[in-house]
Amino acid sequence: MNEVVGETKTAALGAREYLTFRLGQEEYGIDILKVQEIRGYEKPTRIANVPEFIRGVVNLRGTIVPIVDMRLKFNCEKAEYNGFTVVIILNLYNRVVGIVVDSVSDVMELTSEQVRPAPDLDASLDSSAVLGLGSVNERMLILLDIEKLMASVDMGLVSLSA
Repeated sequence: MNEVVGETKTAALGAREYLTFRLGQEEYGIDILKVQEIRGYEKPTRIANVPEFIRGVVNLRGTIVPIVDMRLKFNCEKAEYNGFTVVIILNLYNRVVGIVVDSVSDVMELTSEQVRPAPDLDASLDSSAVLGLGSVNERMLILLDIEKLMASVDMGLVSLSA
């Protein structure tokens, strides 16, 4: 069983904490400091003339939050929304954005020794948004620079001048 790791001495030695989530069979990690909250999936209000991966918007305590389906963004198979589907609410560049993922796993702390450089791949995912591959026991995590990914031109969600 995997253990949720809290703050430890290794945090001072360069370890970083990542929220891990699943998309299909793949497991990803994003900087826990970018996460505002985790919510159950609710159907967003659709907005006309936006890319398919932007599912719409939700009203979160008076803040209109764009919702991005990461399966569609990464050209995975069509998402099936179920009881495990969650929205991770992120605070990026002073904007709030939600990402839909299949499930959230846990928070993992990785040292620099546990992170390997990402291979160069010609894929739908912007390789500059991949920080590296984290390895813990038998688990392999694709570590994302979520700010860079959400600020990409095709997303059109976050202005870099903010």
